[in-house]
Amino acid sequence: MNKQSLTSTIIFALAIIIASLLLKQGIVEFKTLDRSVAVKGLAEKEVMANTVIWPINYSLAGNDLTKLIDELEAKNQAVRAFLALHGFSDEVVSVSPPNVADKLAQPYAQLEKGQMRYFVMSSITVYSHEPEKVRHALTKVTQLAKQGIAISSDRYDAKVQYIFTGLNDIKPEMIQQATEKAREVAEKFATDSKSTLGKIKSARQGQFSISDRDSNSPHIKRVRVVSSVEYYLVD
Repeated sequence: MNKQSLTSTIIFALAIIIASLLLKQGIVEFKTLDRSVAVKGLAEKEVMANTVIWPINYSLAGNDLTKLIDELEAKNQAVRAFLALHGFSDEVVSVSPPNVADKLAQPYAQLEKGQMRYFVMSSITVYSHEPEKVRHALTKVTQLAKQGIAISSDRYDAKVQYIFTGLNDIKPEMIQQATEKAREVAEKFATDSKSTLGKIKSARQGQFSISDRDSNSPHIKRVRVVSSVEYYLVD
């Protein structure tokens, strides 16, 4: 083998060794960067409802439909007077057309002894941005009962609905809190594993949820959001 061939062989061998070292170093760096930790951060906040829907439903039964309608209209006036007394203007009160059921309207229908033919239901709805005013009025509904107006409360469509509509105002703050809590968990993990927390590899924000704080306080809402973040770990 001449001197030139020997030199070429040595250079080629060195190139292979260097390439192998570089490749190995690249794999090590890739694996190091690929180490990561996925964590979640929870943010919760209690807020007061700022909107309320109060359905006021009651019903009457009888055999004289004309008298029933007259009685219904009189009771509607009594309900509206009650609402006005407690500070609700006509703008937030709506009266739906009465719902009339005739038990003899069906073919071959018969009335049992003592059974009333007509059943009339009235529905008055309060839509207000003053939940506390509604809550106060609810404590006084016995005033209507004394006038012979029995408000239904056990129907699914008769429940008072408290709503919070200010989510957009608190979103940025809550997202920041959830992200900070996620980072705290990740930093604790990195410390325990004798690593350094790197950059964010991926992040995903969960949906916001709004629920009653408890069954006895539907006017107080609990807002929750969870942020999922994955960080790189560096030795």
